[in-house]
Amino acid sequence: MLCGGTSAARPATGETQQMADEVKPQLEEKEGKTFDVFTAVEFKTQVVAGTNYFIKVHVGNDEFMHLRVFRSLPHENKPLSLHSYQSSKAKHDELTFF
Repeated sequence: MLCGGTSAARPATGETQQMADEVKPQLEEKEGKTFDVFTAVEFKTQVVAGTNYFIKVHVGNDEFMHLRVFRSLPHENKPLSLHSYQSSKAKHDELTFF
């Protein structure tokens, strides 16, 4: 992995899904709608002063969203935050830094 760069994409895990579920209300508030389907598919990480998680989420039909979720360092004891997101993504779209 390149220092400061993102890891290779990996299949989503239970922990990845829990993270997506935790920031789902933040995304729904920003988008002004609810998502009946919200399934983490794959993810990348980037170590900064904490960790950025780039998560591809299936939100129904052929629609996907890319989430950038920030996890602070453990001693900071802060909740996960939805840093940013990209909508109108497809299954084949690569997760990239944003």
